[in-house]
Amino acid sequence: MPVYKIAIAGASSLVGRELKEILSDSPLAASNFALLDEEEAQGQLDQVGDEVTFIQAIAADAFDRADFTFFCGAEDLTRRHWRTALRAGSTVLDLTGALDQENGVVIRAPWLGTEAAAVDLFTPAVAPAHPAALSLALLMDRLQQASPVRFAAATVLLPASELGRAAMDELHQQTVSLLSFQSLPRAVYDAQVAYNMLGGLGEAARFNLGATEARIHRHYQSLTGVRGPHLAIQVLHAPVFHGHTFLIAVELERSLEIAAIEETLSGEHVDLILEETDSPSNLAATGQNDVLVRLRPQPGLRNPAQISRLWLWAASDNLRIHAQNAVACALDLRRLRPQGTVQ
Repeated sequence: MPVYKIAIAGASSLVGRELKEILSDSPLAASNFALLDEEEAQGQLDQVGDEVTFIQAIAADAFDRADFTFFCGAEDLTRRHWRTALRAGSTVLDLTGALDQENGVVIRAPWLGTEAAAVDLFTPAVAPAHPAALSLALLMDRLQQASPVRFAAATVLLPASELGRAAMDELHQQTVSLLSFQSLPRAVYDAQVAYNMLGGLGEAARFNLGATEARIHRHYQSLTGVRGPHLAIQVLHAPVFHGHTFLIAVELERSLEIAAIEETLSGEHVDLILEETDSPSNLAATGQNDVLVRLRPQPGLRNPAQISRLWLWAASDNLRIHAQNAVACALDLRRLRPQGTVQ
């Protein structure tokens, strides 16, 4: 296999750290890595696989001869540097959501195997699909194979890690402050998120749940196409540190046996939970490579053996799923760089 050079911009971020772990266990583990970030992270000792290196500031020549550049930090970092990486000849993979509405940028999820021909040498960048959109598309695609979907709606519960380290720190600080009857820090959320479920954040918040909801919906539509099941999506912020959870209501065009639906859902990247005592949760999903899902028929059915209405309760490790998809995108794109550029 060719030896590639891979740059990771935003290497100290939560997604960046997960990406380094996934790369270390992938066919790209033998690559030469350049770990890049903002100046405050410069000089931190880090590691990818067996290679120990320092995080560097992003200089003018940081992307020279890089075959792949993963952007994992803040959206602003991506917007400032992605064109520099392109001019250096690197394939850009954006995990930050900054570029998915740029002209020609392709949203991808090789797990679904639906858009392998959509990328060529003239594609400006690739956006690995939002992990919530990927999890939902995977489940809805499986259900659609069993029966056409008449109606589907999903509530997505976002963790603090979705919004980065500063959000996790503030959730922790708010929790401690509430328990000690102190005033709450609000610099990130401009709202109380500890012990609280929210459908929107404060006016001065650094993030916007509506923008995240729109991005998930946009990525879901891109992955499923015009023939995929329509899915209504609502995003809430949950007072947890890690892991996506999903509550999905589905009505199929025809009734099926529960065993047939379970068989359709089962397979690669999906772990079907059959026992009530092992319910999917954000904690259970931490560190897992698959989407955990539990099927429940609509309560009160006359014939529960044959169902058309059902609930899915699912959970996934948001950071790990995102990193896995990004690496899968890079592996799929190797055909455009069969020799690599590192000599």
